Amino acid sequence: MRTGGTGRPTAVAGGWLALVLAVSGACAGCGAPDSGSRAAAARTASAAPSATPPEALCARVVTYWSRKVLDGHTYGDYQTMGLSNGQYDILRDAVDAARDAKRRRGAAAADRLIVRRARQGCRDWYRTGGPSNGPWQ
Repeated sequence: MRTGGTGRPTAVAGGWLALVLAVSGACAGCGAPDSGSRAAAARTASAAPSATPPEALCARVVTYWSRKVLDGHTYGDYQTMGLSNGQYDILRDAVDAARDAKRRRGAAAADRLIVRRARQGCRDWYRTGGPSNGPWQ
């Protein structure tokens, strides 16, 4: 007759313990990135494009609409264009100068002038504070 049991429960418990340790060891760090993953994430973050400055966005929008106005031969409503009053002032200045340039030197010269005037106008506008809080500014 045996005393102390068959020893079988200890073997089963030991088998389960071995399995749990094997699985947890294989998945160690599954939730946390390793140093290689962190380095890759840092490279990706540093390679991400920077935000476009507001004066560059202004110049892009004003240039686009100035070309449309020059080709359309009429000024539109600045609000339907999505422009502020300040951007519309820059547009009118650029288009007035471009119309004269187009007559004297051609469409390519007018387009270059629009780009220059829009960039300079927006740069100056943002240098002095840019738009106010009102939609009409």
